[in-house]
Amino acid sequence: MKISIGMLSTRSARKMRVLAVLCLLFCALAVQAQWRLLGPEGGDARSLAYDPKNPDRILLGTSAGRLFESVNGGRSWNSFAHLGSGDDYVLDSIAFDPLNSKTIYIAAWSVENNGGDIFRSRDGGKTWHALPGMHGKSVRAFAVAQSDPRILTAAALDGVYRSFDAGDTWKRISPDGHPDLKNFESLAVDPKDPAIIYAGTWHLPWKTSDGGQTWHNIKNGIIDDSDVFSIIIDHSNNQTIYASACSGIYKSESSGELFHKIQGIPGTARRTRVLRQNPVDPNVVYAGTTEGLFKTTDGGKTWKRITPTDYILNDVLIDPRNPMRLLIATDRAGVFASDDAGATFYPSNTGFSHRQITAVIRDVRDPKTLYASVVNDKEFGGVFVSHSAGKQWEQWSAGLDGRDVYDLAQASNGTLLAGTNQGVYRLMPDGREWQPANVVLHEKTFPPPKPHRVRGKLVYPKPKPPVWLESLLTAKVNSLNTGAAKWFAATSSGLYASLDAGNSWTGGEIQGERNFIDVTQEGSTVLAVTPAHLFASSDDGATWTVKNVPQYVTRINSVSIAGGTWWLATREGALRSTDSGQSWEHVLEGLPARNLIAIDRTRDGLMLATAEDQVSVFISRDQGATWLPSAGSNYSLRKVLELDGHLVAATAFNGLAVNDSDVVAVLPEKTAGRSGNE
Repeated sequence: MKISIGMLSTRSARKMRVLAVLCLLFCALAVQAQWRLLGPEGGDARSLAYDPKNPDRILLGTSAGRLFESVNGGRSWNSFAHLGSGDDYVLDSIAFDPLNSKTIYIAAWSVENNGGDIFRSRDGGKTWHALPGMHGKSVRAFAVAQSDPRILTAAALDGVYRSFDAGDTWKRISPDGHPDLKNFESLAVDPKDPAIIYAGTWHLPWKTSDGGQTWHNIKNGIIDDSDVFSIIIDHSNNQTIYASACSGIYKSESSGELFHKIQGIPGTARRTRVLRQNPVDPNVVYAGTTEGLFKTTDGGKTWKRITPTDYILNDVLIDPRNPMRLLIATDRAGVFASDDAGATFYPSNTGFSHRQITAVIRDVRDPKTLYASVVNDKEFGGVFVSHSAGKQWEQWSAGLDGRDVYDLAQASNGTLLAGTNQGVYRLMPDGREWQPANVVLHEKTFPPPKPHRVRGKLVYPKPKPPVWLESLLTAKVNSLNTGAAKWFAATSSGLYASLDAGNSWTGGEIQGERNFIDVTQEGSTVLAVTPAHLFASSDDGATWTVKNVPQYVTRINSVSIAGGTWWLATREGALRSTDSGQSWEHVLEGLPARNLIAIDRTRDGLMLATAEDQVSVFISRDQGATWLPSAGSNYSLRKVLELDGHLVAATAFNGLAVNDSDVVAVLPEKTAGRSGNE
């Protein structure tokens, strides 16, 4: 017998409705695992290590706790794991157990404090655990003894530590409180005798031959006060030691008792971060410097630079099966590969994106064209464009000269604006090079001239008309808005407006406030914020008034307008005003109560909100009356836009991410919730 809903009891019908709601929520949660990185590819690559049982499997460490994996020898990458509770861990050391490659160690140090960890996985990287004995240690170098993989050595800022049970327990082997045995940066363990350890500090190298019971300085021949970045032991002769320092590269043929400085590398490239020796030919050594990769084929007698000078090297990986195959990890530019021992290199970043995205916008003429801006990548950053909805990217930074870009905007005619750390730059429609657009006009008025007597008669001179003076906008530009005839720029030196498509600007501080971080407009209403104040104009920016916000708000992050309703994203969550800022409502309705970064309205009328330290996007279909979390990810999401029913999010450190599921479609038309007034 068929049963309809109308034939069920009220209780049964209620249960079915609950099940339907749960099913809907499950569908929303099911899309959480569908995020993938979209690019732009490249960025800060810190460390590389291959699986000794399968060298085609390579792990890549970054500067934000993110670990990437390649299963095809570095030809493509996938996001593999995130280590640490935040984005502050630098993963500079990765080591596999040479006998059991399912055991992996990763040493981390924090860029925010002197903390760090050593993580261990016993299942090939599926799960990771911080080793309690090293929690809180800023570990800068790490080594697994080749002769006994149970013996681990870690060099941290506060000393050298050792474990004899694969990391379960640890013991300090450098003296506590020693004035010089501290701030360790590099490490090498003799492959035959693990009691012999070389350790480099921020002030010269040290050595122990008895597992740390005694230490002695091995600085003979090294310029005093040299940071030692890397130490390697010749695999064919353990008496030959190479050490790199801020003063150059040194070689010892007496187990470190006497060094001599290697010549042939320019003084400007002396900061050699990494040394690597060819596993087959010991005379071949690679030196990764801050001005490219150098190579010697005669044991250091002569050197040749084999990459461009703007490559900053962090690591070098040599395929043990084929030493002609190299991978290098660089600052800002990602991974490069060579199949001819360094004669030529090519990018190998497919699937790897470790960039700090500040803005992402969609082209006004072509919805498949996206623009993204980045910071901290210098000449490898700036602005990127994709004409294929993110499938391929091209750097569009000619003319920006390595400037950081904090915001992007586009006018209705296609003109692009970039807000940089040094003013506004403009790219005309179909242009290929950015031009500065930083002329600021200041009106100078003159006091009325005083009358004077000529032949006894009082003469009133003609007033001098005001003149316009020019200066240049060189401040950091935090936000741009080109939504109407008048454009606005929120900068660290004030709020500026342009009536001639960016050819000139007027403005500056408002009521003594200079550090404007966001600006938006709807019709003739313009809103601009500093971290502490909201300014509003109802006459297209001609006059401004400061609006009161609740006293409990400690920081404003951004401002937006949606259908006449004002929104503030603040450290204390979302605030909404429906009466032009006269009163404010603290909106919950599914939104987090704290640390909201942005609230934006899409072209299709949806509202999207993101919060710091959250991995979800919050979506509203009813102009912000109710919200539903959706599209959870394991990336720190920032700004979000909707593209063909999918969400594209700017992440804090991993470029753009896209959710392949139609996350907008699974949202209900309306959701239940309530808000509170404060």
